[in-house]
Amino acid sequence: MILRVYLACVILLISGTLFAQKGDPQMQYQLSFPQAEAHYVAVELHLDQQDTTETTLVLPVWTPGYYMILDNPTHIIDFEVQASEGVAIAWKKTSKNKWTITHPKNIELEVTYRVYANRTSVAESNVKETRAFLANTDIFMFPEGQKEAPISVTFQLPETWEHIATGLEKVNQTTFYAASADVLYDSPFYLGNQKMIEFQQLGKAFTLAVATPEGLNEQQIVTDLREIILRTTDLMQHIPFEEYAFIMMEPGGGGLEHANSQAVFTYGSFDFKSDADYKAFLNFITHEYFHLYNVKALRPIELGPFDYSKENYTTMLWVAEGFTVYYEYLIMRDADLITEEDMLQYLSSHFQAIENKEGKEHMSLERSSYDVWNHFLNNDAVSDATTISYYHKGPIIGLLLDLAIRHESENEKSLDDVMRAMYKTYFREQQRGYTEEEFWETVAQMAGKPLDELRHYVETTETPDYEKYLSYGALELDLTVNDDPSTERVERAYQLKRKAPENKLQEEISKALFRNYF
Repeated sequence: MILRVYLACVILLISGTLFAQKGDPQMQYQLSFPQAEAHYVAVELHLDQQDTTETTLVLPVWTPGYYMILDNPTHIIDFEVQASEGVAIAWKKTSKNKWTITHPKNIELEVTYRVYANRTSVAESNVKETRAFLANTDIFMFPEGQKEAPISVTFQLPETWEHIATGLEKVNQTTFYAASADVLYDSPFYLGNQKMIEFQQLGKAFTLAVATPEGLNEQQIVTDLREIILRTTDLMQHIPFEEYAFIMMEPGGGGLEHANSQAVFTYGSFDFKSDADYKAFLNFITHEYFHLYNVKALRPIELGPFDYSKENYTTMLWVAEGFTVYYEYLIMRDADLITEEDMLQYLSSHFQAIENKEGKEHMSLERSSYDVWNHFLNNDAVSDATTISYYHKGPIIGLLLDLAIRHESENEKSLDDVMRAMYKTYFREQQRGYTEEEFWETVAQMAGKPLDELRHYVETTETPDYEKYLSYGALELDLTVNDDPSTERVERAYQLKRKAPENKLQEEISKALFRNYF
């Protein structure tokens, strides 16, 4: 007993020292799971002394990267507030996602509530008897006007749960530290008995947390992840974190990027049916990993600081998401995890998805970004016929911009230089997002001239001059008509193909584009 008390004191002393160095948490959360089988998480929040007589707690209604307003407040129940002495404190709801507490000045508050968590998405929490995924934006509140205050989170795990996976900074085995609410909301947790694999790369710590490890070839996936990390770092020439977690969950759909982690659904098994399936999965992981640079660190200026109570509009998701699709292929090719033919097929799929759909006639690429709040995950007939996805047209414009910059600069510059320059200027030096004009100014700087025609293609529904731009890299589109009597619209192959270079510049650009270093 004496030893246990001594160890507990040592842990508290170490924790206190760490907090003193970083900034004492003004909010201390404690989470427990006494009704995990019923999908509940119990939340206790200790708020340090408030120098006002009214404190409003805010619960986000959306998660960055998941552009949809969610009904998170619906799942908050049994909300209560007490003073530290146990005296009940009055409160009332003042909007759908705000709880306003009226209290004496300079008082510490104890807030408790429960959250029903039974949604399956990368942006919503899900608690079961055997494990929990916490997306955080539907669990944790912050005092209005105090989003920058430090936070600690401590877990009381059920006896049968062994592990906590997160990219958040660890204080001890069950307590984690976030410098602000933004950092906490960007750091999901996976709790349970997942397989935990740890490795080091380039001086950084990585954790691979796998919920359903059946068929997992640990050596192969770690080797492949190392290559992806190396090639991404080669591209961006910097690593913006100390620790990173690959959280791979049960079967489901989609994944979500974070500055220190990614949370992705899997097929439920790592016994892939084909090499193509495994490559597709690695593409997916690479996409979310590159997002830590493109959209988390390097971001449109509208995407942070966030307003978690309403939509945050930007016209630049075609760069943040579309370019990330383009770069997942380049990074995978750099890592020698896909072939040149694979890369051609992946890129071709985006031409086919755009050019054979009516939506291209009704929605510009720029507006597809701005209107995502209306169309995210919307697959109704009207949306399908009148919209386009920046996930498809974004990588096409990324390819055309890359080719144009290489052509205009005699292959001395590329889209890579645009990404590196913006990352250095706006993330590392100015610590802010970039504007639309700043993006196009950087493109012009690398190309040596404004690329107004390509900007026009982003802002309008006009079809790009594919023949012109693709020829810069000795590429062409197969426009063979597919004879399908059941389809009223004319559908073409839109298969991207290599062709014989007509000059040395075309040859050099083609080799550079397809990373023909092997």
